[in-house]
Amino acid sequence: MKKQDESAAPRAPRAKAARGEKAAVAPVTKTQVYRVFADNPGKVFSYRQLSRRLGVTTKEQRDEVFDHLKALRKSNQLTHLQNDDYRLTDPAAARVQPDAGQRPERSRNRGGKSRPDGAAIEAQFGQDPLVHRRRDAGFDFPGDDRQRSRERPGGSGGDVITGKVALATNKYAFVVSEESENDIRVFTDRLKFAMNGDTVRVRLRGERDGRPVGDVVEVLKREREEVVGQLTVQNAGFGFVSPDHRKMYFDVFVPHEGLNDARSGEKVLVRITEWPDDPGRQPVGEIVRSFGQAGENEAEINAIMAEFGLPFEFPQDVEEESEGISDRIKEEEIARRRDFRAITTFTIDPADAKDFDDALSIQKLENGHWEIGVHIADVTHYVRPESMLEREARHRATSVYLVDRVIPMLPERLSNGLCSLRPNEDKLTFSAVFELDENGKLYDSWFGKTVIHSDRRFAYGDAQERIETGEGDLAEEVNTLNNIAKKLSAQRFKKGAIGFETQEVKFQLDENGKPVGVYVKERQDAHKLIEEFMLLANRKVADFVFQKKKTKPRFTMVYRTHDAPDADRLQNFALFAKKFGHDLNLDNPKKLSNELNSLSEDVVGKPEQNVIQTLAIRTMAKAKYTTEPLGHFGLAFDHYSHFTSPIRRYPDMMAHRLLEHYLQGGKNVEAEAVEEECKHSSEREKLAANAERASIKYKQVEYMAARVGEQFKGVVSGLTEWGMYVEVEENKCEGMIRISDIPGDFFELDKDNYRLVGQRSKRIIQFGDELQVIVKAANLLDRTIDFELVDERPMAQRRNDPPRREESGRGRRSERGPEQGGKSSGGPGGGGKRRR
Repeated sequence: MKKQDESAAPRAPRAKAARGEKAAVAPVTKTQVYRVFADNPGKVFSYRQLSRRLGVTTKEQRDEVFDHLKALRKSNQLTHLQNDDYRLTDPAAARVQPDAGQRPERSRNRGGKSRPDGAAIEAQFGQDPLVHRRRDAGFDFPGDDRQRSRERPGGSGGDVITGKVALATNKYAFVVSEESENDIRVFTDRLKFAMNGDTVRVRLRGERDGRPVGDVVEVLKREREEVVGQLTVQNAGFGFVSPDHRKMYFDVFVPHEGLNDARSGEKVLVRITEWPDDPGRQPVGEIVRSFGQAGENEAEINAIMAEFGLPFEFPQDVEEESEGISDRIKEEEIARRRDFRAITTFTIDPADAKDFDDALSIQKLENGHWEIGVHIADVTHYVRPESMLEREARHRATSVYLVDRVIPMLPERLSNGLCSLRPNEDKLTFSAVFELDENGKLYDSWFGKTVIHSDRRFAYGDAQERIETGEGDLAEEVNTLNNIAKKLSAQRFKKGAIGFETQEVKFQLDENGKPVGVYVKERQDAHKLIEEFMLLANRKVADFVFQKKKTKPRFTMVYRTHDAPDADRLQNFALFAKKFGHDLNLDNPKKLSNELNSLSEDVVGKPEQNVIQTLAIRTMAKAKYTTEPLGHFGLAFDHYSHFTSPIRRYPDMMAHRLLEHYLQGGKNVEAEAVEEECKHSSEREKLAANAERASIKYKQVEYMAARVGEQFKGVVSGLTEWGMYVEVEENKCEGMIRISDIPGDFFELDKDNYRLVGQRSKRIIQFGDELQVIVKAANLLDRTIDFELVDERPMAQRRNDPPRREESGRGRRSERGPEQGGKSSGGPGGGGKRRR
């Protein structure tokens, strides 16, 4: 009986909770609160970060923490900063200052958790259930079996394997290795300060839920040794850099001699000069670049660029090489090319575009068909193999489109000058020319080097006006192309193409880069016209190379591939869509595209459109570059390449070179080196997309910061145990409503049913619900938005809610402030350029 009683004891609190009774919990003391700050001199903690470090789980404990913070403020031991941020008033008085040149030891990780010992690690594995799409790591669907259980012995403990680090949260990372069927989970205190992308050796030590768990024993290669963050300088003359990236799990100590005149509160780039063996210490670094005071536009955008390793300028020798290229086209070069200068040709691009890398020509043939040329800037004519321009383009791999600037792959001399297909100028191009009838039936294709002379530069709005009115110069040609494009589109969807597209967020900026307007870009027929002919050229170039050699191995080519989605992820997405009232029938894989396209049409114009479409795309496999001649699921193409944007994508330059080589009768190119470049380009594309999202997120927060107190209509887009994410309908900005800020009740997460349930009122808030919210706060440093719920229920329902405790200042939102935990949406757009 005694053993039975002991084993039953830990379950008693859970049993009480199940009956709605209060479980006994240990109170939080003022000493515990103060100790978190004393152990981390100079560090700023938000209320939520503090609560997480202390393991707070109940409302009573949250109120205790708040009371202790208030008391410590009154005694001048803590200083209250903006929103709900706190730090020690005098860090030097909290502990003995280090001697000159010696850094203080700090035993805790950045990110809200003490560095755990073995028992704490076991306890941590069951915390933080999420029902929300992660902005960086995809969507955490319930049913993915991601709940953590206690580690059990077995597996291949003791084995050492090599792999790359992929940080999932600031608590743990995954190491991806070809030597292991499953990714290895590694807690951050056992990572040896390895960061995302680093190559490490890991010793396995068991399994959890069938997934191996291990410790990093050696960092073999560090991808980066620089970190971007905000500098806090202590009175003693040393400082700490708190990284901007939320997945970073450590601060960087900067001794006095490493500050290099940088000041407290500035956004900086710090180079790490010492990696400690002791996980209880901090890496040491020196400031190599200061971007200015945190929160300023230039400082924040430059910090985003540095955070993602984006270049600030071209090397001088690259610029000089580009300036040395002649802009004169020799007659003998024209003689080697097919001449399209006498044929009607024009470009259609965004109004603010300067790099026109594609143009269309059109003429009617004697047999009544149409000859349509897709003419692409002949970048490789100017960028020669192994030149400095070539090496720089290969390294950058893509242009990056931040909200207020472009970081080009090629210098302006090329991207906006020599290679840009500007009107009324002869330009060298590489072309795909098609013979089509008015129904979009393809009769013939031709590929080769050409010269063109663009007659007109259309902005999308100009072309759209001609489509809608039928009037204006070249209106007949534009409408003929538009009609054929519609037929080509219909053919694609009949063969199984999927029509999900994210809504692209655009900003109106003033002269200082401050957002004064946010809107969702509308895709009109003019956009779709250009897209269809680019898709046709990309597909037919890939088909041509694939078919040119009938036996294996086929000619090496750069393909853009897209795998079919994972069945389990599709099923989870179907469950999610059902919560919005949309049913997906996944029984017949052959009709999957029909089901997804029907859903795409159903959500148009509805509040959940952006949420559903974004998650649908995240459910799909990621497109990538490879030499493997696989198909493109989303476009329903057997073979597909990227040929049409060599000014801004290095894989297109590779495709140009390979196509030219085979057209000239060249032998097959070794695939290994090309495959390595494909992998590099895929990685750089992902990095660029993340940087673009980060800039959008920052601008959304900046926009909402000027609208604190204003009311908006939104839709519930995510749920966690501490609150709900709401996406504003009109501008797609996403923020969080904290559970602790909802008056009259305490809500709990019912993750199986995608909803929050009031403990006493039984009020239900679930995915897809439309709510009215007030902007409560917008934190530019953390890039987060906090909302307050507007209760629009009938007064009779509100009277049934229990009164909210207000004694000792508890619960007063004007004092408490937000909890700094939510993330604003980066929005699904990013860049304003077509990506397929």
